[in-house]
Amino acid sequence: MEVTRRRVLLLDAAPGELLDRELERFLGHGLAVTLNLARVADPAAARAAWDGRVAFTDFDPFDEPALIAATVGGGAGHHAVKSRAGVPLSAAFLRAATGSALPRPLRVIGRAGAGTDHVDTAAAARHSVTVTHTPGSNASAVAEFALAQLLALTRGLVALNESSHSGSWGSPGSSVRGLAELTLGIVGLGRTGRALAERAGALGLAVLALQRGGTATTGAGVPVARPGSLADLLAASDVVSLHVPLTRATRNLIGAGELALMRPGSILLNTARGGIVDERALADALADPAHPLAAAAVDTFAHEHAAFASPLFGLPNALLTPHVAGMTRDAMATAALRCADHIAALLAGRPDGVPVVTD
Repeated sequence: MEVTRRRVLLLDAAPGELLDRELERFLGHGLAVTLNLARVADPAAARAAWDGRVAFTDFDPFDEPALIAATVGGGAGHHAVKSRAGVPLSAAFLRAATGSALPRPLRVIGRAGAGTDHVDTAAAARHSVTVTHTPGSNASAVAEFALAQLLALTRGLVALNESSHSGSWGSPGSSVRGLAELTLGIVGLGRTGRALAERAGALGLAVLALQRGGTATTGAGVPVARPGSLADLLAASDVVSLHVPLTRATRNLIGAGELALMRPGSILLNTARGGIVDERALADALADPAHPLAAAAVDTFAHEHAAFASPLFGLPNALLTPHVAGMTRDAMATAALRCADHIAALLAGRPDGVPVVTD
């Protein structure tokens, strides 16, 4: 029975007290669980609490040879893997994890989050692996974070905080504008873009957004004007916020040419994916006092986690955060539990209503 039992490898478990809820959800679906302790805050406590109910492993999921070895599991394999932090799942990984000699070849990849650009979806399709995710689970959290970025930069909070800590009684001057004086351009009017548009409109900002179709209205009835092109949006916006997935079409969507089109004194916000913005071009723009771009807030980078590096390091007008926009308690709980439900449904042959990603 152990060979044929559906087993799931949690590459990076839900954080804190949510770990227990996530494990109970998987076990409640009748699945066997292998828990990777490498990203668990208190691995000893997790072992003590769950010994006998789940299996344990301990490896760096961003180390591909270690990832493959753990997934293959001594030749037994896992039917599904779940990721929260976007562990890269390459063609080489998929080939090894779906080997014909494995009693438990990989059949499902679950992402507790919206983005799946970390998965080689073409290779997944070739190997008959279904990729599922949780779109919309953190839409409100990311929208609120983008508003926080906007407020921090338009009101100069970072600089004022630093000067106050140094004992200087500073002033923002007369150039600061209120929200009702600003136009927000949203690139991508999906769940997160709509959530941001609703909140921004309620605060008095004029909102532009790029989406298919004509002039749009969000679910809350906030009017959103549609410019004719990305260039038009960039030229008409005081603040531009990115909310599109990373695809072949959106990689380096914002480069030197696009940044040069922005309004004098404008701000760029990126809570979507790092690869959407050319970070070198963004750094060059921010370092040039004559450039129209005044500041940027970046939560997602081309290289993250252990490989975290960016030409934006050290620039005083770049507000940098470590991909935390969607990490509220409710958003993480929704993503973790939905992901468990989706994986269980797919492994049980019940795909109806489960969001899946195709190449």
